[in-house]
Amino acid sequence: MKKGICCAGNIIVDITYPIETWPNQSELTHITDGITRSTGGCVCNTITDLARLDPEMHLTAAGFAGHDSEGDFVLSEMGKYKNIDLSMIKRDGRTSFTAVMSNNRTKERTFFQHAGANARFGEEHIDWDALDADILHIGYILLLPHLDECDDEYGTKMARLLHRAKERGLKTSVDVVSETGERFEKLIPPALKYTDYCIINEYEAQKTTGVLLRDTDGRLHGENMKTALERLREMGVSTWAVIHCVEMGCGMDENGEYIAVPSLELPEGYIKGTVGAGDAFCAGVLYGAEAEMTLKDAIILGACSAAASLSEVGASDGVGTVEEVLKLYEKYGR
Repeated sequence: MKKGICCAGNIIVDITYPIETWPNQSELTHITDGITRSTGGCVCNTITDLARLDPEMHLTAAGFAGHDSEGDFVLSEMGKYKNIDLSMIKRDGRTSFTAVMSNNRTKERTFFQHAGANARFGEEHIDWDALDADILHIGYILLLPHLDECDDEYGTKMARLLHRAKERGLKTSVDVVSETGERFEKLIPPALKYTDYCIINEYEAQKTTGVLLRDTDGRLHGENMKTALERLREMGVSTWAVIHCVEMGCGMDENGEYIAVPSLELPEGYIKGTVGAGDAFCAGVLYGAEAEMTLKDAIILGACSAAASLSEVGASDGVGTVEEVLKLYEKYGR
């Protein structure tokens, strides 16, 4: 049996506030009924999705939860899945949380993030000798302050961590947070030199590669996806470079083959929330990598996992087993 996947990095509690609409500066909007609390972040969302996709896959969580009720909540939620090993989660300080403003009209989300204990997470908090996994998936770059720090030898401490993982025989995978600013060009390329699987959205790919993928007016430049993926591979991604967006998922494998899969055509009223769709897509692709699927099949699974996530307000509540989510492709695939 394979060793499975370790998800490391951001452990967050998402507090989602449904709002009537996004206000202009100094204006007021109303928070409507339906405030929810759920686990969030790269670790919680992705590992929970993986546990639901395959209840038998061995999974390990690594990161920081605080000594507070939110930390208790995070451990309780992930602890519902017997195949998630929580022994590498450290507890200290305050649990990271994100206030998520979810626009009732457009379903778009805006995030206000408090780093909490996540800010201290680093290579020294991974028990390398005890870690039993095939793939180390870590994120989010740009949201782990200690790992985003400079390193004289590797460029960033994140890059050093990924190099260490590869030295120990693990495959590495990264995800990035969609922040504003110009830190992408400084912090992402060093990590990609030691990355086997890069799974990011079109905004993050555009900011990292400089290739135009979406206009300021929102128009997708799908014709540039292949160029962006080639750029990611040139920057060091060894196996699969994958980009996902609302319209499609696409990737380039270790042989330079380009794959594009349209997103599922979901009926009106299907989408209940979008808070975890990107992580669900990532989980599907990671499962495909661990299960030795082709890149195309992995992207299809990613698209189906994302669609399943969209069916419920919570990030992972709509995700079922691999067999269950793939039925969505039969129903809504194009």
